[in-house]
Amino acid sequence: MEDYKNSHTFAPEKNKILLITKNITIMKKIIFILLALVTIICLPIKADNDRVITFDQLPQKAQVMLKKNFENKVPLVITADWDDYKVMYQSGEKVEFDKNGEWKEIECKTSMVPVELIPEQIKTHVNATFPGTTIIKIDRDRRGYSVKLNNGMEPEYNKQFQLIDLDD
Repeated sequence: MEDYKNSHTFAPEKNKILLITKNITIMKKIIFILLALVTIICLPIKADNDRVITFDQLPQKAQVMLKKNFENKVPLVITADWDDYKVMYQSGEKVEFDKNGEWKEIECKTSMVPVELIPEQIKTHVNATFPGTTIIKIDRDRRGYSVKLNNGMEPEYNKQFQLIDLDD
């Protein structure tokens, strides 16, 4: 009889715990569904919204740079996004600009980055440290420069052109 009393006195506590656990499980499912919906709704906002443009629609500074350094190349496609421009050439070169027409990235798969576009300090360091190599890609951002050489090495420089990293 005592076992019966004890089991009934704890039964309401067990039911409360089960009810709380069930509610937490339901709330977790609701939160997961809401997060999934928010992700699905917000994804197109961040998606790649490139639109094809003409050469004349590039910022003037980008046009001048391209005419000077890629004059014999034929653009395959030129695109604009909300914050940058990309020019891809038939020969495999790709140049990316910020909204002001400053280059951000230059990639040359079948040739080398035009020497005039490489900062003198980087040219000097690459020639001294990696003789016989050419720069096939260069990125510029607020932290500094990333370079890819035709031998696979990838030196990185800060804004003062000091070597800060080297990947191979």
